[in-house]
Amino acid sequence: MTGKHGYWTSLHGLATLTLIGAALYFLFVEHGAHLLPYFPFLIILLCPLMHIFMHKGHGRHGHEEHNHQDAEAAYRRGLEEGRKEGDRQ
Repeated sequence: MTGKHGYWTSLHGLATLTLIGAALYFLFVEHGAHLLPYFPFLIILLCPLMHIFMHKGHGRHGHEEHNHQDAEAAYRRGLEEGRKEGDRQ
């Protein structure tokens, strides 16, 4: 492990998740009766947002071959390290 943590596991990220959770809880408790009919539409509206954020804008077109070579090299390094560690045991 490299020791690098993401935003969501940092103190600020956990505070953000807590605030979002509290806001959603009170939104459902206080306004659930008139929000429930709109949930199917909200789920459909989340699909484009999910694609935008999960694909991160498709900004790396044309680099597929380079990424494939990096992934293959990383796989081979991991395979060699695993064999070395297996020999030590």
